Amino acid sequence: MVNHKRRKRLLKLLAEHQSASVPQLVEWLSASPATVRRDISWLAARNLLTRTRGGAANLAQKKRNFTLTSETFDHNIQCFAERKRAIARYAAGMCAEGETIVINGGTTTFMMAEFLVDKHLKILTNSFLMAERLLVSSENEIILPGGKVYREQNVILSPFDNDITQHHYAAKMFMSVYGLSLLGLMEADPLLIQAEKRLIGQAEELIVLADSSKFAKKAGLILCGLDRVATVITDTNASDAAVQLLEQSGVKVVTVAPEALPAPQPPLSFPYGFEFQSQGMFQTEVSH
Repeated sequence: MVNHKRRKRLLKLLAEHQSASVPQLVEWLSASPATVRRDISWLAARNLLTRTRGGAANLAQKKRNFTLTSETFDHNIQCFAERKRAIARYAAGMCAEGETIVINGGTTTFMMAEFLVDKHLKILTNSFLMAERLLVSSENEIILPGGKVYREQNVILSPFDNDITQHHYAAKMFMSVYGLSLLGLMEADPLLIQAEKRLIGQAEELIVLADSSKFAKKAGLILCGLDRVATVITDTNASDAAVQLLEQSGVKVVTVAPEALPAPQPPLSFPYGFEFQSQGMFQTEVSH
């Protein structure tokens, strides 16, 4: 068995059994003790398992060393979902037929997909799940930036400044954010800041989708000031004081009442480690 296949098999065995000794892994993998120990060392150095005395243990996925530190998409989409759905519906209603728009990879913005099915738009998004949903359910033209798919946060991020986004202009950008204050829009991850600043730069009008919980969230990174924001769509749980402060800063504020959720849908997910790399056209990269 070649190295990468054996190591993937080793990780799968640990996921099933939680831990194993070297002799057990030798038997399961049909490999020598020296080979098993080398594999354990190689995987431990990459934070994919935990070394134990005489063997190895599974490393829970939530403890793996992801580049992004923000909460997962699956977690966030369940928080205040009734508020987010109403906000997303209103935002989708702001889109005019034939427009070019930008939508960033947040949970509230993702909910817009349901209400964009009957539209005919050109949509630039760094949300892989939104692109997948709209491609199979609508006639919208979908544009994805090149980069890596961060599965846990459901965003595509490129480390390069000169990616495809610089060639597209949009009338509107719809953005979810980590937090919102008088200082501006806040995010928790430097990589997200870098990517979203590029997207903001390509849009004429910035529309922020922020449920009322976002007014209480603080982060250490400022994405942009309120002077760049045209409209904030929030829910009726937002305090009068928060709304007034935004309006005094020149931001139009729209409040919508939370609405009931539709029947549960099967979860959207991709295998762990799934990623894309792009150089003009996407190419699949298989982890070894």
